[in-house]
Amino acid sequence: MDFNLDETQQELKGLAADLLAREAAQERLEAFEQSGAPYDGATWKAFAQAGLLGAVLPEEAGGAGLGPVELAVILREAGVRTAPIPVYASLALAAIPIARHGTVEQRALLAPLTDGETVLTGAYRETGPPGEIAATARPDGDGHVLDGVKTFVPYAREAARILVPARVEGAGVGVFLVEPSAVTITPQHSATSEPLSRIALDGVRVGGDALLGGTADGAAWDTLRLSAVAGAVALSSGVIEGALELTKEYTRTREQFERALAQFQAVTMQISDVYIAKRALDVAVWAGVWRLAEGAADAEELLTIAAYNACDPVVKALYTCQHLHGGIGLDITYPLHRYFAWGKQVGHLLGGAEDRLDSLGALIAQEA
Repeated sequence: MDFNLDETQQELKGLAADLLAREAAQERLEAFEQSGAPYDGATWKAFAQAGLLGAVLPEEAGGAGLGPVELAVILREAGVRTAPIPVYASLALAAIPIARHGTVEQRALLAPLTDGETVLTGAYRETGPPGEIAATARPDGDGHVLDGVKTFVPYAREAARILVPARVEGAGVGVFLVEPSAVTITPQHSATSEPLSRIALDGVRVGGDALLGGTADGAAWDTLRLSAVAGAVALSSGVIEGALELTKEYTRTREQFERALAQFQAVTMQISDVYIAKRALDVAVWAGVWRLAEGAADAEELLTIAAYNACDPVVKALYTCQHLHGGIGLDITYPLHRYFAWGKQVGHLLGGAEDRLDSLGALIAQEA
């Protein structure tokens, strides 16, 4: 494959990078963290006005109708700047499945998102390995009754709708559009400023118009889980890019024994290890989203490889970045702590390295 971005993707990357260089500058991030707000509303609005939210949404919702590669471009730039906006939750966990599988009425939820007027999210995780669904949906008249628990749901209180996957009796896995007011939301600890929640579905009844696409054949859930992983690994790719650039600049300018740290062989070798971890993730991310855009059968395998790299080598590389910064790497007035927190949180969302290896082994076994 050609790992170079095409002209449209390069322009999208430049637009996102330039906007976030202004909107997610260090002083802006510090002010946001002191505000106690769930996300930076001004940056979210600017993101929408620049057309970045609509880039991967359908034209009928005011979007450009672009695909998984472009989604990865946008989310990667958000990771580079650790931008505190609900772009991953709204696009990867919600808008992509709605755009692909939703009815005309359900897709109407996307127009306000394009304008930055609303937030959407999805309940990708439950207790246990990612991708396993224990929540149930019992048919009840023209609707369903939902039971179960979802964990690590970003922006659950702020969202207009939460996409909730559940096993439908007598069918497969369906995805339901649920209003936050219908579920019990309990805050969970988050490594970043992003609000995470546990949501309990205790006999929550939803109408017939809540089932995404009106069917429980598992297709919407497949789209949601692959989009969730693709978006998460793209974020991680941006996070390690931002951390590496910060560390390179620090070791170039910080002196010890009247020499720049970058001139010491041990430091150079460790920086090289971080670069290798970053490039390994990059290759898997771009290969995975390209194959996903092509509808290829090996997309899930490639994304699982990317997820393993995000959970293990990249997290270890972030520890190395902290080590190379010395004590300042732990100082919350210095930006490195955000990259470390974001990288760790993505690793938790993806289920951890051992789970990703188990998943990869299962996928390979299916091919044998």
